[in-house]
Amino acid sequence: MEKYIIEGGRPLFGEVEIQSAKNAVLPLLAAAVLTDERIVIHKCPRIADVLNMVGILGELGCSTKFEGNDLVIDSADAANHEIPSSLAKELRSSVFMLGSVVSRFGRARIAYPGGCDIGLRPIDLHLNGLRRLGVCVSEGGGYIDCSCDKIEGAEVVLDFPSVGATENIILAAAKAKGTTVIRNAAKEPEIVDLQNFINRMGGKIFGAGTATVRIDGVKKLGGTEYTPVSDRIEAGTFLIASAMCGGEVSLKNADADNLSFLLHKLREISCKINTKNDKIYIRSGRRLSPKLVETSPYPGFPTDLQAPMTALACICEGSTVIVENLFETRFKHVPELIRMGADVTVRGRSAFVRGVGSLKGADVVAGDLRGGAALTLAAISAEGLSTVTDLSHIDRGYSDFEYKLRGLGARIRRVRI
Repeated sequence: MEKYIIEGGRPLFGEVEIQSAKNAVLPLLAAAVLTDERIVIHKCPRIADVLNMVGILGELGCSTKFEGNDLVIDSADAANHEIPSSLAKELRSSVFMLGSVVSRFGRARIAYPGGCDIGLRPIDLHLNGLRRLGVCVSEGGGYIDCSCDKIEGAEVVLDFPSVGATENIILAAAKAKGTTVIRNAAKEPEIVDLQNFINRMGGKIFGAGTATVRIDGVKKLGGTEYTPVSDRIEAGTFLIASAMCGGEVSLKNADADNLSFLLHKLREISCKINTKNDKIYIRSGRRLSPKLVETSPYPGFPTDLQAPMTALACICEGSTVIVENLFETRFKHVPELIRMGADVTVRGRSAFVRGVGSLKGADVVAGDLRGGAALTLAAISAEGLSTVTDLSHIDRGYSDFEYKLRGLGARIRRVRI
């Protein structure tokens, strides 16, 4: 196990380059199974979730290798349709493999997926969508088994605009016979990225980014090279870090259009923000209270930035109400913030935050990916010395997190326990 040792209280200055989006890269890796030709993912982040997905591709028989910052995938010899528990339990996105593997082999077997413990996150929307496409799905013994003679296009209406279910259905339908229409589809930018990637492979997918996605199945998909969209959650994390610590920071390879809700909230608390091309500039102001932050599916405030935003609210003037509408146990970082002097009360899916001006250094433990990032931001803004333990959660989604923060002037180092 490793931990951060952080001396807080220093402003941040400089430029940081944002990585390719974790939540875009993972479904692209699943899509690579749909072809037997060469795939190259440029600027592929070497984060734990990506490396675990690469391990799953290897288990299926795919050849993978990093060439600098590029990941090269050759699925020509893929032959295995089973993903064991030892791999699936490491990340939630292993469930994406159901759609692509059953499309490639006519069957798939996967252990129930893992990931952060932030709520129930049932996968029934995934499975019901696959059933609509003619896939026979059975569950038992901790595994999900899928089989079909052929996948046929159909209309799929989602009860909730689930990102994962939308992407899984797209993967399954890309080579199906006929046309598939997904209604009440999720609208996240990462879904647009998946559409663009598969279309570069020769697919025919339309409407991603809207509530209705149409997939005209094709017989064959080919190879391609592709650069994923930038990571709006990492960008948001560094924007919030700058707002908490003060100073002036420039983000490179950041898409302001995908962060409009966060930028609005940061301007609301008097941050000065300018955008130009792929850059976002931020200078922190008085840190007034954002009053109300309520998570919702895109284009609303992202649930993945709720924990960092809660940390920011702790040191704002006045009171803030944080409402978590997507995951029922996503306030596990709050007791750790309270150890640092925060004044927060959680009732159900809402957190009531009363600003305290500044946090104090303390020893805290990361319980999940985004909560761990939030505690790190709290520590670099706090007065005194802090430690953040269990960095494996943070490593799932952030590449070189401490190095990027240190490049902006934060005093942070990683040590083995």
